[in-house]
Amino acid sequence: MQYQDPSFSATLVAWQKQHGRHDLPWQNTRDAYLVWLSEIMLQQTQVSAVLGYYARFLERFPTLASLAAAPVEDVMAQWAGLGYYTRARNLHKCAQRVVAEYGGVFPADPARLAELPGIGRSTAAAIAAFSAGRRAAIMDGNVKRVFARVFGIDTYPGERKTEEAMWARAEALAPAEGIEAYTQGLMDMGATLCTRSSPSCERCPMAPRCVAFATGRTAELPVRKPKKATPEKAAHMLLVVDRGQVLLEQRPASGIWGGLLSLPELAGHTALAAPAEPPGDATVAAAVQPFGTMESLERLLPVLHIFTHYKLHIHPLLVTLSSRAALAGEQRYAWLDAAAIPGAALPAPIKKLLLDLLGERSQARMF
Repeated sequence: MQYQDPSFSATLVAWQKQHGRHDLPWQNTRDAYLVWLSEIMLQQTQVSAVLGYYARFLERFPTLASLAAAPVEDVMAQWAGLGYYTRARNLHKCAQRVVAEYGGVFPADPARLAELPGIGRSTAAAIAAFSAGRRAAIMDGNVKRVFARVFGIDTYPGERKTEEAMWARAEALAPAEGIEAYTQGLMDMGATLCTRSSPSCERCPMAPRCVAFATGRTAELPVRKPKKATPEKAAHMLLVVDRGQVLLEQRPASGIWGGLLSLPELAGHTALAAPAEPPGDATVAAAVQPFGTMESLERLLPVLHIFTHYKLHIHPLLVTLSSRAALAGEQRYAWLDAAAIPGAALPAPIKKLLLDLLGERSQARMF
């Protein structure tokens, strides 16, 4: 095959064994549960952000069986703040599938792993390589960056033709032996040397053969996706407080912040095409009426939260009640004690908003 190059993998394996990362908590183990959990958490998330969550998650769910048996709400609570919440829902589904279909033991075959919820082709390969020593090729952002620079690939990696060629190269380069060090080496090189900006080419073992380094194009490769204007949206959120508690609503299982508790919204996330009139007192009072009688309304300063695909301007409406109505039949709503906010399954910006308010005002005044 045209992409075969044993010296590439040999160089990478030798570098990883001497200079790569060896002390991460999910390394030096063949336990597929530990490997799988780390790989899911590391999808689109840096190691530094994952470390604390990984440790706390294992304290709560030390085994695959304990994770599979837990309510999904508990899983979401442990994941809250890590982002990309579909990963957590798929994590729970995957654990239940492995218990039900494989007796609680992850399959070693990358093709079977890739069929499980939340595990794509690249993640399946990493799990199989680290937990079973199976020869399989990964293809994440780090690998695309390393390949684009070392081999001088000057087309956008997101294009189907380019991505297929990169996969073919990855399959051909994967060694028959030492797949663990090779796979970890690709991850380590992309994360520590061949970084997106200011790569450390002087320390890179691939520098003598790197096309981007030789031609002064490390800043140009990989070719970036053509930029589009980031859409902006707005949401007016009800921050209803009463008797030391705040009103929360469980969001639908799918979509933004799926399955998490959040603040009730007046009209969802609406396009910010033009400045809209803020909701009047009567509109807010009507929206609050199912939960009680509005006593006071304060429009707080907006908060900006940036998702991967749009920017959200959150407009909090702080409402106090003169009397509270029963939540009969409204199972998606709940009152949460202020003291429980730090540990609740809340989206990161909503939790920060509530904690900031608690810090700025006495609990007695706010609630």
